[in-house]
Amino acid sequence: MLLTMSTLFVRTLRDDPADAEVPSHRLLARAGYIRRAAPGGFTWLPLGWRVLRNVERIVREEMDAMGAQEVHFPALLPREPYEATGRWTEYGDNIFRLKDRKGADFLLGPTHEEMFTLLVKDLYGSYKDLPLSLYQIQTKYRDEARPRAGLFRTREFVMKDSYSFDVDDAGQERSYTAHREAYTRIFDRLGLDYVIVSAMSGAMGGSRSEEFLTPTPIGEDTFVRSAGGYAANVEAVTTVVPDPIPLEGLPAAHVEDTPDTPTIDTLVAVAVERFPDAGYTAASTLKNVVVQLRHPDGTAEPLVIGLPGDREVDAKRLEAVVHPAEVEPFTDFAAHPALVKGYIGPQALGSDSASGIRYLVDPRVVPGTRWITGANEPGKHVFDLTAGRDFTWDGTIEAAEVRAGDPAPDGSGPLELARGVEMGHVFALGRKFAEALDLKVLDENGKLVTVTMGSYGVGVSRAVAAIAESTHDELGLVWPRAVAPADVHVVATGKDAAVFEAARALSEELVAAGLTVLYDDRPKVSPGVKFKDAELLGMPTIVTVGRGLVDGVLELRDRATGEREEIPVDGAAAAVLAAVRG
Repeated sequence: MLLTMSTLFVRTLRDDPADAEVPSHRLLARAGYIRRAAPGGFTWLPLGWRVLRNVERIVREEMDAMGAQEVHFPALLPREPYEATGRWTEYGDNIFRLKDRKGADFLLGPTHEEMFTLLVKDLYGSYKDLPLSLYQIQTKYRDEARPRAGLFRTREFVMKDSYSFDVDDAGQERSYTAHREAYTRIFDRLGLDYVIVSAMSGAMGGSRSEEFLTPTPIGEDTFVRSAGGYAANVEAVTTVVPDPIPLEGLPAAHVEDTPDTPTIDTLVAVAVERFPDAGYTAASTLKNVVVQLRHPDGTAEPLVIGLPGDREVDAKRLEAVVHPAEVEPFTDFAAHPALVKGYIGPQALGSDSASGIRYLVDPRVVPGTRWITGANEPGKHVFDLTAGRDFTWDGTIEAAEVRAGDPAPDGSGPLELARGVEMGHVFALGRKFAEALDLKVLDENGKLVTVTMGSYGVGVSRAVAAIAESTHDELGLVWPRAVAPADVHVVATGKDAAVFEAARALSEELVAAGLTVLYDDRPKVSPGVKFKDAELLGMPTIVTVGRGLVDGVLELRDRATGEREEIPVDGAAAAVLAAVRG
């Protein structure tokens, strides 16, 4: 295919868009690949659409190769299946809801587990029909409260979602592994650096979940890894629990006046001054943080979280473990007199206490550990309050921040923290959706059994941004050849008609050989502008036809490495083909 700059629907920009926060957004907009249509929504222009379709092609080829079959659902979906699984309510404000002219409820699909489940239920009924893997590449819709970072967080995006259906758990494990391996091939072909990390299943449920993250400083996800090979999303990290301490012989708890100590730092200062030999630090204190949970039915519940005072509550970890409830700030202390603001202690907490307020603690709070914590009186704290002797709790919660240097749960060494963007996610769903929607088949003994499922997603439009983010340089985009909108960018410079004739002849010869060529044939555009556009647009190979033509040579440049070489006009197409095809 031959694309000519004189007719191509593209307009490059010299300045960054005002709303662009990250390099991929700035460059994709400046290079004329995308245009903002609305908050969280983008129009794909011809070059951008070609990149997106190339990503889709790679995804489609690998899904087909693993034996999955492609289908396509509507984006406008009925309420009833999502009501049956509880997600009509659980999604809260995160989905777009609408009514038709008859008043029936619909939503714009954020994901399609329910629809795939019902499709298989409609057509299949025997174990002989399984295993089965189906997929689609389709636009999804989620009402993001704060769309940001260009294509990384949008309200409308393209995703590949696939689903496996098996008779038993062993079959589901095989399907999960097949998808996982297909994903490694997809991301390898896209040229993306990625880390596979353990993740929480959250609203999806199931027994196993992993994310494919592309490391980048602009990533919205924090993950951890150890030198020994452990890797997990920060929400999925579990705390190494210390051994309990025998209660015998521990000092009795004692209340101390601690006026003007509203913070952990001021409390520790008083504790060190009063007991200089005790070695008190912020880690010696038990901080009790109050939040309010808003459940899907609209009811609100106060929750107190006890954790060492040198740690903060990680909002994402907390949200992950309390889902589908939403976390809100707690402000109504007047309605709960047991909660003495700034001096909350665990003695008055717990579902069985007079307050009835649920109390969950960090896993580091084990029997025998001693703490400085609130005495439930203004200006007073209790010292040596011993877990398991002086107070109890309703359970543990993984809500404290994870720090670099924390031990890996599997004993593989200290953790390091990094940021990344989620590119893919694989879930072993189990039977949650099949049970909710009554998907059963007859097994080999003629008995009805519930099908077990897996769910697998790849962010297709997000991959375009991730590739742009990881491969650009100071001059512009640098597309890997597998996804580039054209194989070669031929630039004709100067005013000599012979230059344009030679450039077009070369372009047509390359097209005849099977390449896609972007030919800059604009007659009245300066060489400097053309060179800047070529660098900004980012085709992997650039051929310049210009002043060297009189000497019988052209310039061949590798956009990624910057390496240049002169090639003879005679045989130029063969030299370009050799560079393109390696």
